Amino acid sequence: MTIRTRRLRRLVGARTSRGTQPKVVALGGGMGLSASLAALRRITGDLTAVVTVADDGGSSGRLRDELDVLPPGDLRKALAALCGDDDWGQTWARVIQHRFTSEGELHGHAVGNLLIVALWEQLGDHVEALDLVGKLLGAHGRVLPMSAVPLELQAYVRGHDPARPDEVSTVAGQATVALTPGEVQSVHLVPPDPPAVPEAVEAVMDADWVVLGPGSWFSSVIPHLLVPELLQALTETKARRVLSLNLAPQPGETDGFSPQRHLEVLARHAPKLAFDVVLADEAAVPDQSSLCDAAKRLGGTVELAPVAATDGAPKHDPELLAAAYDRIFRMHGRIGPWR
Repeated sequence: MTIRTRRLRRLVGARTSRGTQPKVVALGGGMGLSASLAALRRITGDLTAVVTVADDGGSSGRLRDELDVLPPGDLRKALAALCGDDDWGQTWARVIQHRFTSEGELHGHAVGNLLIVALWEQLGDHVEALDLVGKLLGAHGRVLPMSAVPLELQAYVRGHDPARPDEVSTVAGQATVALTPGEVQSVHLVPPDPPAVPEAVEAVMDADWVVLGPGSWFSSVIPHLLVPELLQALTETKARRVLSLNLAPQPGETDGFSPQRHLEVLARHAPKLAFDVVLADEAAVPDQSSLCDAAKRLGGTVELAPVAATDGAPKHDPELLAAAYDRIFRMHGRIGPWR
């Protein structure tokens, strides 16, 4: 156990004894949300993940097409990220992330995807099934889908065809949008105006802090803002809001985007949504003044902190990210019963 981990656990233990843990809701999908959850579970025991359900690639896409179910992949990743650091948690994290390798139909399927879908079929309830998987894993938090219907992500992309760089065309499917050539102008969901899972709305409304990002901006972060009931909850909640930025632009989806450009495209999709804090790694922000101006237009301030892995890999370090979240929660005001 590292010194940083021991320090964070002492902070959590002190808060628990005083009944002062914040209620935190984290929204996103894929590895970005997993990074956030792995950090947040270190500093609060009251954590809910709200996960996008528009994935149409890989094992998730195959199960979705064959069984007409929600894509389970991002939900599985969130559950794995919430597993503890003890032997039980780490063993189950590896098990549900394990993918079969074969020459047959099981090739590429993740064990956790099959487990989640099996429980959906057995129980007939998305939330109850995910709660049961979380209980089995000993997950340090709850995982909810943002909507109970499978969604298709579509994007308007300028220059998707290199031969026609000024033409705007429609690109369909989360997996395709995530790697699209050209410049993504905006995204939308099919069906439009999908219903939110009531428990997700309730969690946002009851939270002390809401964290959006990091993650694939157009395919994992912004989709939450395209679910009307969820956007309304994010807008009306008394929780403070943190927008957590990526360490680098994503090839295809956000090629060439500056940190402030990420804020600008998010604001175009949800112009009434404000944020209290924008968290970014200092090394990933070449123009701090422009980012501060963009954050101010969203109603917030910028918090710069070293949150990248120290080995040079373009990924968040869970302990450094946890320290940054902990500092934000302590320094930017406390709202709710944990005050």
